[in-house]
This record gives sequence, C-alpha cells and structure tokens, in this order.
Amino acid sequence: MNKPWQFPRRTFLKGLGTVIALPTLEAMLPPARMLAARATEAAQSLPRRMAFIYIPNGANMEEWTPTSVGADYELPNILQPLQPLKNDFQVISGLAHDKARPHGDGPGDHARASATFLTGCQARKTKGADIKVGVSVDQIAAEKIGKSTRLPSLELSCDKGRTAGECDSGYSCAYQFNLSWKTASTPMPPEVDPRLVFDRLFSSGIDGGTEENRAKRDLYNKSILDFVTEDASRLRSKLGYTDRHKLDEYLTAVRELEQRIQQAEKFAATQPDFVKPTGIPKQYEQHLRLMYDMMALAFQSDTTRIATFITAHDGDDRPYPFIGVSDGHHTLSHHQNDQAKKEKIAKINRFHTEQFAYFLDKLKSVKEGNGTLLDNCMIVYGGAIGDGNRHNHDNLPILLAGHGAGALNPGRHLKLDHETPMTNLYLSMLDRMGVPAQRVGDSTGKLEDV
Repeated sequence: MNKPWQFPRRTFLKGLGTVIALPTLEAMLPPARMLAARATEAAQSLPRRMAFIYIPNGANMEEWTPTSVGADYELPNILQPLQPLKNDFQVISGLAHDKARPHGDGPGDHARASATFLTGCQARKTKGADIKVGVSVDQIAAEKIGKSTRLPSLELSCDKGRTAGECDSGYSCAYQFNLSWKTASTPMPPEVDPRLVFDRLFSSGIDGGTEENRAKRDLYNKSILDFVTEDASRLRSKLGYTDRHKLDEYLTAVRELEQRIQQAEKFAATQPDFVKPTGIPKQYEQHLRLMYDMMALAFQSDTTRIATFITAHDGDDRPYPFIGVSDGHHTLSHHQNDQAKKEKIAKINRFHTEQFAYFLDKLKSVKEGNGTLLDNCMIVYGGAIGDGNRHNHDNLPILLAGHGAGALNPGRHLKLDHETPMTNLYLSMLDRMGVPAQRVGDSTGKLEDV
C-alpha cells in the first residue's frame, strides 16, 4: 500500500508565478488508511470549512419562519428555493444580537448590525478614525488555523467598500461595509472584483506578481492553466484513475470560472461608465454567482477554510427590476405593514435565497472522500436585523448549512429560547472547527444542539 506516488496534502501546481492548490486526492492520504479511505476520509482527513454570508435590511419574517419545528416542517415561501437541499441545512429561530441595539447611542441600526454580526460587540459611535468594535469570529478561527492554508481567510463583497466617512447616523462607513475584523479597530476590507479574487487565489504571492502574470496571459491570450501545464502533466502521470479524474474535473472548473470572468470583463469594457474594465459584472445576479463560485473554489482547493461574503451592505437601497421590484430595498424595508411592500421584500429575500441555493448546489456537486464538499462545511446565512421596519435585532433570519463533517444536525427547524446570543452559535462552530475559545463577543455558552 505504500505507493511511490503518495505526496503531501499541501501540494501545488506551479509555473511562472502561478500557484494552484489541489483538492484532496487519495494519493495524499497516509498509506495506513488507504483501504478505509472512502469510509473515513470525511471524519479523519478532510478539513472543515466555515463561511458567513450576510443579507441586508432584515427579512419578511412571516414568509421566512417555518410554522413548525423539528424535521417535519414545511419551507415557507422565501426558503422554498432550498427545498432540494432541505437535509443539508437547518433553520435556526430565536437568535439575537443585543449589541446591535442602541444602548444609549441612538439611531444607526444598519451600521451596528453589520459591525456586530460577526463580533458580538458594541461598535463605538464615531464617524472618525477612532473606530472600535471587536475581533470577528472568522478572524478568531483564522488566527488558529489560517496557517494551514495559503490564505488565512477570504473576504468578499458585491458592494465597493468604504473605510472612512459617515454612513449611518454618525457611524463610520467602516462599520457598514465590513464584516470581518482582525482587531477591534482593524477591519478586513472585502474584495469586490472577481478578477482580483481569482488572481489572489492563484498568484504566487510575489509582490507585483499578480499584475505581471495577468499582463502576460493577456498578451499571449493564455489561460492561467497554461502556466502549470508541465507540472500538471507530470503529476497526472503518477496518479491513479480516480485521482486523475478528480484532478481533471477540478482544473476544468478553474478554467470555466476564468472564462466567465473574462466574459464579464469584456462586457464591462463596453459600458460607457466603465473607463477601465474591472471585471465587476453589470448584472447583480452574475456578480453574486461569480463570488459564490470563488468561495467554492477556494474551499475545494483548500486555499482557505474561512470566508465571509457581504451580498449587499446593510442599508443598501438597490432596486431589483430583474425580478419585478423597481423600488429600493432599504426604502421597501420601512414597509409600515403595507402588504404590497412586504410582498416585494419577500421577492428580494427569495432572490437571495436562490443564489444561496446555487452556492450550496455547487458545494454539493464536489465529491470529497465518501461525501461532498458541503458535508465538510459550516455556513451561516442571514443578517443582524429581523424585520427591517422595526429594526429589531432578535429572532434573526438565520440558516446554518452543511454537516460540519458530521458535527452538525441539519434537516430541521431549530427553535431556541428567545434572546439566545448569536455568538453562542459562533462559539459552538469554533469548537467544531477545533479552535478553542472561551468567548466570542457577548456569548454566554455553546449551543450543543446544532
């Protein structure tokens, strides 16, 4: 069983400043486990990943919340796009973010919601440079396990970020456009351009290498895979049939994503308000899906195990004419119980759920060990505002997707005690990631039954 083609887990394809991490292959497993690999990989060998996906402006909670608890529940309107994946996620009701409330600081719920979502801490009300909130759960994890991957964490957004200036009732824009915080005063600005994310995933890390290598590819009209062809051929010749097939599938996915980004760039270049092509698609749905694909590829290649994604910043007033909603989202969220407005909010909420379902489908399509990539993920989807009209921060719209390599219990509606701190969920996730932590923000203990 000790085969000459066995090689380390952290193996890369390299060439001309390009680095492509590889998915888990059988040839990476210790020889003593080769016979039992298909039965034990997920539990013993494969990494767990965690992601946090933010949706803005609350939700139409009447059409979000299931009417019954346990496994025998029906998905309400907003969550129906997830029906084929019902056994791969759990709806969690009863979670709250107390530190998103004013506590004497007055208005600014959108800024506080974003700042508190992953930190569980009260944001200092300031529009100056003296910002302060807390370390976010993703960065607590990255500090412990980030050294195991080429990128400690990945931060994504569909909104161009702002790190200065006033955005919401006296709060700095840094609070509203960032989820991830490395320190109490240092946000991790998310990347918006899919091309830059792609280059970050596959560049060598040498200063200036990303721009230089992209220029070479553009000059010779080459794919990033052309730079690693020799290395890939050499590796393929040493692999067994199953691993060769898995490697080919993975490299095909990389190339397809690269082509989609190139198409987005060509389209952007034809638009009059784009002086310089950036790779950011004009169509919001296309942008969302490209970013979801980036996250899936980063997890599949084990380039990182931790990611955050702002689908739109809290307070965003984007219209959704492509689904029949021409009103701004934030404006609609102040619905004052107008049924027509609430129905439009539900349409927007359902649109975002459809994109999330696309992401989960992508993860589930990737075979990993005896299961799928989704089996080894823990993904929080939701926001820190319940009903946008009330700006309440309890009974939040939250889903927890994935199986956590067997550490989670999906396929149900879990109703917790009212005002259960959201950070208790985070503490539990860190525990299942193998990251010891005594506390996250205002947490009071772990949730054992998730």
